[in-house]
Amino acid sequence: QVQLVESGGGLVQPGGSLRLSCAASGRTFTIYTMGWFRQAPGKEREFVAAITWYGRSTYYADSVKGRFTISRDNAKNTVYLQMNSLKAEDTAVYYCAATEQGRPVRVTTSYDYWGQGTQVTVSS
Repeated sequence: QVQLVESGGGLVQPGGSLRLSCAASGRTFTIYTMGWFRQAPGKEREFVAAITWYGRSTYYADSVKGRFTISRDNAKNTVYLQMNSLKAEDTAVYYCAATEQGRPVRVTTSYDYWGQGTQVTVSS
């Protein structure tokens, strides 16, 4: 089992920045890919970004490419999502997820473990 705990959400003005963190614990050696998803009220959960745990591959949704950066610190078992130039439409609950196999990274059903989510609100 892998446990995931997100932190770093909050209220920020449009154009501002936030950094989310996702700390993994448990059987972290089984992790293949870590991802970030988000879900706005009344909408489906959508892919934001992903990173392979041991490789160097990163993946982004078109809506965040160039504004968000995913990174990891294996020594700390932590994945980060640096969010810059935030927009009102980025407002959502952000979830961290982990998969133990090399499945398609943009699909929610590929992930085996999920965090509890952290709220990000972009508003003036």
